[in-house]
Formats: sequence, structure tokens, C-alpha cells
Amino acid sequence: MSHAGTLFQMEAEQPAAAATRPEILLVEDDDADAKAMTRAFRKAGLSFHVHRAIDGIEALAMLRNDFAGSNSCILISDVNMPRMNGHEFLAELRADPVLRRAIVFFMSTSADPDDIDAAYDRNVAGYLLKSGLNSNYDLLVDTLDRYTRLCRFPALGAARSC
Repeated sequence: MSHAGTLFQMEAEQPAAAATRPEILLVEDDDADAKAMTRAFRKAGLSFHVHRAIDGIEALAMLRNDFAGSNSCILISDVNMPRMNGHEFLAELRADPVLRRAIVFFMSTSADPDDIDAAYDRNVAGYLLKSGLNSNYDLLVDTLDRYTRLCRFPALGAARSC
């Protein structure tokens, strides 16, 4: 069962800074991985809004339409997906004058040095191997929690942001 375009809202009592947390767009075609990640956010009790797209084409459509007016977002993208893979998605994103500053993490099963180099050539914030994360994604959720508490995020353009 696909949860494409579905909003998973996790709310918990958080410090005032949490109100300005970026939204998260998970670009992942694997239902099991997507469910595990949203379950990890829910389990941690963090106030992130997590959205899902099943590939780069759907993610771009969401960013250009559904996310207009949002404060900021972090994208977590798989590399190997149907229709438009993570590298194609990232190239399209970086070519868009409004979305080019989006913060993107790649999360993949691919440890191919060419995939890793290509991702960093297009300025990903990090390349995470799924095998290096525990199966319930607690490490990733903890990392994103700390990242969003410590970092300030760029404006993505006057017309719209993700």
C-alpha cells in the first residue's frame, strides 16, 4: 500500500524552537522503509511533519505545489527509485532557482563510490547507508532532531519554499 503524498503528523510537547522546525519530505519508494522511518519519528515523540513522495517526479510536484508557503524543509531521498532516481531528482532540484538551496540527505543501500561522489558533487548534506542505520531508524531521527535544533536554514526563494 502506497502512502504517496500522505501527511504523517507527529506532535509532542517540545521547546518553543520546535514550532519552527522544518518539515521533512521523505522521497522513498519502499513502503517498509517509509513506515519504519515514520514509526521512528512517532516513537521519538518529535514534532516533525513528515511527508512522503514515492519518487523524484512526485517529490518535485509536491515541492512546487503543495509545499508553497512552508517555512523550510529537509529532504531525505533514496537513490534507487522508479521513474526518477535520486540523482536525477537532485539535479532537477539544484537547477530550480527556487528550490536549489533545499537541504537534502541521501539514504541508500548503494555504497558505490560513484553514487556517493555524485551526491556530494550536488551538495547533499549527507549520504547515509541504510545498512549503517539500525532497522528502526532511531539514529537517523536523533541526528535530524539535533541537526534541526542547531542549524539555521536558508530561504529557498521569494516565491515559494518547501
